[in-house]
Amino acid sequence: MMETFSLLPLEPVQWAWGVVLFWLALGFAALLLQRVPQLLSRLVFPLGALGALFIAGVGVAGLLLPASTIVLPIGLPDLPFHLRLDALSAFFMVLLGGAAFGITVYASGYFKSMAGGPLALLALWYHLFLGGMVTVLLANDAYAFMVAWEVMALSSYFLVTTDHKVPEIRRAGFLYLLIAHVGAISLLLTFGVLQGGQGDYTFDTMRLAEMTPFWASVAYLLALFGFGAKAGMVPLHVWLPEAHPAAPSPVSALMSGVMLKTAIYGLLRVTFDLLNIQIGWWGTLALALGLITALYGVIFAAVQSDMKRLLAWSSIENIGILLAAFGLTLIFYTDGKGALAALTLTALLYHALNHAFFKGLLFVGTGSVLHATGVRHMGHLGGLMRFMPWTAWLTLIGALAIAGLPPLNGFVSEWLLLQAFLQTPGLTQPYLNMVIPVAAATLALAAALAAYVMVKFFGVVFLGQPRDPALHEAHEAGWPERLGMLWLAAGCVLLGLFPAQVIGWLAPVVSLLTDQTLVNDGNWLMLAPISAERASYAPLIFFAVVAAVLLLTFVWVRRVYHGRVRRSDPWDCGYPEQDARMQDSAEGFGQPIRQIFEVFMKVERETPDPFSRSPHYHGASLDKAWFIFYVPIARVTNWLSEQAGRLQHGRIQWYLIYSFATLIFLLVFTTR
Repeated sequence: MMETFSLLPLEPVQWAWGVVLFWLALGFAALLLQRVPQLLSRLVFPLGALGALFIAGVGVAGLLLPASTIVLPIGLPDLPFHLRLDALSAFFMVLLGGAAFGITVYASGYFKSMAGGPLALLALWYHLFLGGMVTVLLANDAYAFMVAWEVMALSSYFLVTTDHKVPEIRRAGFLYLLIAHVGAISLLLTFGVLQGGQGDYTFDTMRLAEMTPFWASVAYLLALFGFGAKAGMVPLHVWLPEAHPAAPSPVSALMSGVMLKTAIYGLLRVTFDLLNIQIGWWGTLALALGLITALYGVIFAAVQSDMKRLLAWSSIENIGILLAAFGLTLIFYTDGKGALAALTLTALLYHALNHAFFKGLLFVGTGSVLHATGVRHMGHLGGLMRFMPWTAWLTLIGALAIAGLPPLNGFVSEWLLLQAFLQTPGLTQPYLNMVIPVAAATLALAAALAAYVMVKFFGVVFLGQPRDPALHEAHEAGWPERLGMLWLAAGCVLLGLFPAQVIGWLAPVVSLLTDQTLVNDGNWLMLAPISAERASYAPLIFFAVVAAVLLLTFVWVRRVYHGRVRRSDPWDCGYPEQDARMQDSAEGFGQPIRQIFEVFMKVERETPDPFSRSPHYHGASLDKAWFIFYVPIARVTNWLSEQAGRLQHGRIQWYLIYSFATLIFLLVFTTR
């Protein structure tokens, strides 16, 4: 029976659906305002940002209140849309709304110089993208989920190909759409297995289905493949380093910070909610794939020279961390270690939220650099801190956060995950007791390389001297862009300073999926996930000590030390004769990583003649996975297409023969 809408009070799920309709109305209203582009940037996008902030508020309400459901009078006959807002979907709605608010405020300034027609279409697809992602989180049946999933995929494809006149962007968009639909087919098969022949595709029915371990494993593997394709799991990651650089920077921020998390949401929903059993080897597989993805992503991030491509590979690394945390959660959960499963799941959710903020901040910071200079290649940048101080300092916060430095948010989630690895007791499966320490070491290596990547990224782009005279004309981002970056930077700081409060806020989600909660053995100032005797972290105290040391050092140097010494010109190592060519380049910074991990890459080098007056060096580190997995598939597909093309003779008699042969085949082999 359909539930009816009540006007007062409205359920949180109804408010969420109302925001989706509001975004749809904004998108189509943008088409009517294309002749007034100022209204698009000054009205449509700010209103969309307010919708995102409201969605975050609805998510908070969903965490505090019981689950709410509605049935919409849309869809197919006898197959309407079922929507449900519970703690899991509410958390990801907070993630989406919080990050999308800052990104959309930034977008209102970033897109203001676009022409009316293209900007109107972009605004339509942008708000359809937001609405599709929220509907994915709300869907309570397979039909609504797949429709929303396709809306999300198609709208993001049109956003990626905004500058569709460039052939490379068209190719990147095609690759993204192809892998997105391969993953969607896998998800469709997943739901087909989960419904178990009942003919009812609602999630409520799937939750009650009793599945054998074999069919449950089939559903899990299909879900891992389908959601892994959307998330960028190796070897299904090849679309991500192509699509993210091709998209406008606010779109890249949304895709990396938010869209990739819908895949993590789907994996959690299917594995812990819709499947009635969980099996230990599922976690081992996810852990292995996650660690491979994390290490693979950070290695390729270290050798990139393109700013946005570097951040795209970094997103693959962080998705690997999330998959590793998911796998470890499954291992603990199936082994009866409920408290450790709660700890690991908390780390997963915390890192997903952190990544939405610091990766969104890094992408929009990169967008400001690109907007001001027109350059993405780091070899032509440098010294931008003196021309773009707002962008530089705010981007530095994102870089420090993703590098996992305290007291920012990236440290907390990675620290919690490492605590789960390090505090692992004896497990039932002996091989896991050997695998877990190796996995912890791999995770630590990936985290260290991530810090190395961020030193390269920030140092080459913002520090030193400008490598191109045109950079002296670089301009600072406008105030809407600054406000968007400030919001995201504030999220990085606050999520890092108040982890005990955030963990308490995550408790309903952890309890829903694991029947456990993480008990913080401490107070609001101190985080002690296991016990205060074994491990603890007090971010506010840490921050206060660091700030006090820096302040005292500054005062002492300015007022005391410099006041009693004689000033003179020091030996400057010939600094006045240095120029930008003497600085470490992006290629040089990544050279050690390229040499160590060259086995994973197909390296192309073009070295100049040492006596050339205009030397040119070019190096590229290509993904071997592309040549191992995808090039053979493309060749086989082309061969099959050529064979099928031979059937097209252009003669009517051959087509009549085909029809006659088909008719004879059906008459002979069809039985009544």
